[in-house]
Amino acid sequence: MLSDLWGRLTGMVSLLWREVAKFGTVGAAAFVVDSLVFWWMMTGPLEGSNVKAKIVGGVVATLFSWVANRYWTFREKRSSNKTRELVMFLIMNAIGLGIQAGCVAIAQYLMGVTDPTGLFIAGNVIGLFFGTVFRYFAYRFWVFKEELDVE
Repeated sequence: MLSDLWGRLTGMVSLLWREVAKFGTVGAAAFVVDSLVFWWMMTGPLEGSNVKAKIVGGVVATLFSWVANRYWTFREKRSSNKTRELVMFLIMNAIGLGIQAGCVAIAQYLMGVTDPTGLFIAGNVIGLFFGTVFRYFAYRFWVFKEELDVE
């Protein structure tokens, strides 16, 4: 009985570890996409509109992330209802993006940070940490979940 329990526990940890590693890989790639777009927007087309630049970077990274998470990280859990899944994904990412943009706003408007490097750190380091923790649990428990058969 104890060895059976141990086997189940190690199997669950192994599954969770693989899932977290895939989520982290997708997140790292999305971070690069987000960072490049944010930096480009903040120092180019949206110069002076730093919060908007953060939002544009987040939107582009979100679309990349949905495809990668749906077809790789959580492929065993995705539902056949793509619309529901995408809407939930977008809602959870809007909250995560709000967390990141909020960090930029706090840095800029409450702390007086004005240089692009400081704002970048606020949005893509501090904000990303808190947004990522929220996103993992949201994806795991609300977005990518198998549909229940209703009879």
